Amino acid sequence: MEISEEHYYDYPEYENNSSNFSYDDYQTICEKGDVRSFARIFLPAVFGLSLVLGLAGNALVVAVYAYCKQLKTMTDTFILHLAVADLLLLLTLPFWAADAVHGWNLGVTVCKLVSALYTINFTCSMMLLAHISMDQYLSLRPEARNRGLARAFQKKHCGKLCLVVWTVAFCLGVPDLVFSTVKELPHKKSCIAMYPSDMALRAKASLEVVEIVIGFLLPLLVMLFCYTCVGRALLKLPQERRWRKWRSIRVLLVMVGVFVVTQLPYNVVKFCRAVDIVYMFVTHCGVSKELDRATQITESLALTHCCLNPVLYTCVGSSFRQHVLKCAKDFGDRGRRLAHAREQQEVDISLNSHSQSQDTSTFSI
Repeated sequence: MEISEEHYYDYPEYENNSSNFSYDDYQTICEKGDVRSFARIFLPAVFGLSLVLGLAGNALVVAVYAYCKQLKTMTDTFILHLAVADLLLLLTLPFWAADAVHGWNLGVTVCKLVSALYTINFTCSMMLLAHISMDQYLSLRPEARNRGLARAFQKKHCGKLCLVVWTVAFCLGVPDLVFSTVKELPHKKSCIAMYPSDMALRAKASLEVVEIVIGFLLPLLVMLFCYTCVGRALLKLPQERRWRKWRSIRVLLVMVGVFVVTQLPYNVVKFCRAVDIVYMFVTHCGVSKELDRATQITESLALTHCCLNPVLYTCVGSSFRQHVLKCAKDFGDRGRRLAHAREQQEVDISLNSHSQSQDTSTFSI
């Protein structure tokens, strides 16, 4: 995650047009103090809100599954791993908020770890969403599990699938772990990835594109295919189940809609930045500033998905809802037992005190 930094811009297009050429314009510095001022206010506010809401929701998911100690379906397992990934991602936000306000003062090691954790868990979260949609599709069409790739989506292979997801996400986080460092800028220190000069442009642009494909395009295509098939199957249900059918379809539409609304803007801006790294089509300081602000806003919007995941993706896990109800019932029963025991203790104390009072009166007489 990069806030902003000054850039030098050359203007070769003026070389063949002497009437518009100015030596003052040939090489300029794009000073981005206003972008950094915006980040100092906007990012800590959004990150703080996301941290509070996200920690509450995802911690509840982890606590419920830890209390029940049983994962009945593959969707339950994927939701648990999704909650863990979102929690780890959210825990990096205070570091980036502090970086936006004060600069990076925590050293190179913490910079590498936080950068890698951010990329790993963000990518892992998006990939797990695709796995949830695939399992929902196969649960509605169990005959498909015996064909091709669908054979892997069996409960006995669930651990292996999660391991593959985390491994792929870790591989995408390795460049941040290796190349992230603390760079001394004129205005402050910043934690950014610094690639070797002979590979900087292509490596950074290629990594951006790979993250877009694996973290957005692939999950989006899987979700669209799976939920379209699920929707068609729901439409074929008997008329007497129409209310439940349309309710399920609305849930699917909301999940896809929220994914597109939160992730599409960020990935479009990310793709524009990747193209700019290679072809340098942004040659105007004002455009560069707007692109930086767009990155900050759309990336913050993308992070809100971590707060919405506990609400959205527990809707498709019927066993999770059963776990929640069971936990609520157990806590309610435990509360009633404690209240009853407390009342009984108070009654016993009252009777004992009354008995002692009578004994004392008799003795005094």
